[in-house]
Amino acid sequence: MTATTSRKVLLAAPRGYCAGVDRAVIAVEKALEQYGAPVYVRHEIVHNKYVVKTLEKKGAIFVEETEEVPEGNIVIFSAHGVAPVVHEEAERGKLATIDATCPLVTKVHKEAVRFAKEDYDILLIGHEGHEEVIGTSGEAPDHITLVDGPEDVANVTVRDESKVVWLSQTTLSVDETMETVGALQQKFPNLLSPPSDDICYATQNRQIAVKQMGADADLVIVVGSKNSSNSVRLVEVALGAGAKDAHLVDYAEEIDEAWLEGVGTVGVTSGASVPEILVEGVLDWLAQRGYDDVETVTAAKESITFSLPKELRRDLRAEAAELAGSPESGAANG
Repeated sequence: MTATTSRKVLLAAPRGYCAGVDRAVIAVEKALEQYGAPVYVRHEIVHNKYVVKTLEKKGAIFVEETEEVPEGNIVIFSAHGVAPVVHEEAERGKLATIDATCPLVTKVHKEAVRFAKEDYDILLIGHEGHEEVIGTSGEAPDHITLVDGPEDVANVTVRDESKVVWLSQTTLSVDETMETVGALQQKFPNLLSPPSDDICYATQNRQIAVKQMGADADLVIVVGSKNSSNSVRLVEVALGAGAKDAHLVDYAEEIDEAWLEGVGTVGVTSGASVPEILVEGVLDWLAQRGYDDVETVTAAKESITFSLPKELRRDLRAEAAELAGSPESGAANG
């Protein structure tokens, strides 16, 4: 880097935790405080390495499948949501449950159930294998077809072109989703849109902020984990907005100093499952290398909050013990 290069940081706002992630993480912390360890969590509560490790240190045990949880225990479902069959597995396993599904994901689930009851073919725009897609698909498996991007539209078939609706994974790129919707509308002119925009406010706002700073940034650093769909999308959005380079990192230590060669302006943001302490670490790392002039780029103000899962207002340890002591699985109705 030349000595004359002006160095500054553009810091995106909003960034980091959305209301759904905040709710899910607090739900695990409250469950541990209220009921004591261990509390089991099915899949990562949110897609972030630091958050998962921090909760593990407090006594959370993360499992891939519900069957791994010993009967008579508490299991928390992640923010991404689960299919009805998972609730049935928990009941069979005599487990008390806390459902930390993001309310915006729950809204999509309810839409899937409603449109299935009306016998629509539901075209779910999303990425195959993503936990949210698996959960939504499980609400109406006989009616849902996954559409994984615009290039997948040619393969889509429906029973009745007059009864087709699209739904979406909440964490996708807004632009990518609308491109897929456009391709679907060309193929199915009577395609119905959901009653409200399924891409969540937090995903949109973080992408808008990155678009605003992307064109002015030589390098954009997105803080987030590689299995976080919305974090990965932020890198793509940054490059699409004109950033010369963009990278995803979990921690400041993962930044390669070679990325700074010839770079004057660094954009910084974080995915919706990333705590602010990790962003502060990146800002400190950059400041130590001369990037201590930080300008905030604000795209929106966020004030939305979600109430905690209702199950945290009950004595779940007692319920779990009662379930485990029942001669019949699911004998307790609480």
